[in-house]
Amino acid sequence: MRTRLLPLLIVLMAAVLLALGVPLAVSVAAAQQQKVVVDRIDDTARFAALAQFVTDPPGASNERQETLNTELASYYGVYGIQAGVFYANENAMAKAPADFVVPGTGVVRDAFAEALLSRRSHDPKQVWPWQRDRLVVASPVIRDGDVVAVVVTDSPTGQMRSRILHGWLVIGAGEIAAMLLAVGAALRLTGWVLRPVRVLDATTHAIASGALKSRVGVAGGPPELRRLARAFNEMADNVEDVLEQQRAFVADASHQLRNPLAALLLRIELLAFELPEGNQEIASVQTEGKRLAQVLDDLLDLALAEHTEADLRITDIGALAAERVAAWTPTAEAKGVRLVGDCLPTTAWADPVTLSSALDAVIDNAVKFTPRAETVEVTVASDGDTSTVVVSDNGPGLSDEELARIGDRFWRSGRHQNVKGSGLGLSISRALLAAGGGSISYDHHEPHGLTVTVRVPRSGPPA
Repeated sequence: MRTRLLPLLIVLMAAVLLALGVPLAVSVAAAQQQKVVVDRIDDTARFAALAQFVTDPPGASNERQETLNTELASYYGVYGIQAGVFYANENAMAKAPADFVVPGTGVVRDAFAEALLSRRSHDPKQVWPWQRDRLVVASPVIRDGDVVAVVVTDSPTGQMRSRILHGWLVIGAGEIAAMLLAVGAALRLTGWVLRPVRVLDATTHAIASGALKSRVGVAGGPPELRRLARAFNEMADNVEDVLEQQRAFVADASHQLRNPLAALLLRIELLAFELPEGNQEIASVQTEGKRLAQVLDDLLDLALAEHTEADLRITDIGALAAERVAAWTPTAEAKGVRLVGDCLPTTAWADPVTLSSALDAVIDNAVKFTPRAETVEVTVASDGDTSTVVVSDNGPGLSDEELARIGDRFWRSGRHQNVKGSGLGLSISRALLAAGGGSISYDHHEPHGLTVTVRVPRSGPPA
């Protein structure tokens, strides 16, 4: 969430800074040019005042015209600004340098034509730092109410553009500094806002993974998120209480029903002695009674499994799997099934009793549902992070819909309803493995059959 929220805040802050910085940069450029334009207007006004007293016809030499020529030459020599006084017919009254003329087109021509209309240049086109344009200012020379000549100055803009660029660099540095401060503030703000969300997400994942004791630490963050954290903790407490009551009920009910059921089975056994040997009805009642006793035992085991913490230790998975293969080999041979194991030595963190019980349930199912003369394979391997025990059989297998339900409590395939079992063995195995960070998964085995994979972590539990 932070990776999505932070760019949005940065883009908004960048837009705000640009909205402030661009007008400021334009204002700096306009102010620098206006300063130069005012200076040039003052200069042209001074030259126009001198030109008013030059009354001789063009080409004549007199003291006033020489003074004007001297001023223009000094002005050009000191500032490098071309300046000239031109009559309406574009003949020069005085100019510096000597080759300065009014061209046929361009900015100088436009300024000259505007001054002939008795209008002084006051708003030349803005010159930007990347342009090498020159700044032209023209002022009319008025005598007896008529425009008799025009003073034109053509200034280089290098220094002005440098000052504008320097001002822009200062603005850019300020914008960058403000952006860095804004990004730092955004990081702190998003961290402050999203920290409770991250803690809530991690706690939710922990609870979903089976750590029902996990709770959210209500500290920091906006008040709304703190209230949400407290409400979440209250909800988690209620859910844990409900689950604990369910487990206690199942355990108590299973335990309390065992004694009456045992007494009932004993009475049935005594009753069987009074009936003729081989009575089918009494045999059926005894079978159902034993099945019910097995279901009660499995229910108690499941309730205890969901409430018991795993005793994790470093375990040789290969040796343990080989031991279970050896234990189940006589049962497999009695059924005509070949049970083979490829149990390479590998270690992992596991509860040996839990893992043995899970392997017993898986191998029992594989042998139970594999036809005669087929093979059940048990393979131990490791991939760096986990160690796996894979049990593959060549039985009838399960459909995709059945694979999605396998391991559910009391669930059994409709094709196997007459096979001995309560439908709780794999549920108990899954609960026991999950308590130690392990897992059990199911998949198809080609060309037919089922593959069950038991995974246990190779890394130790957190301190």
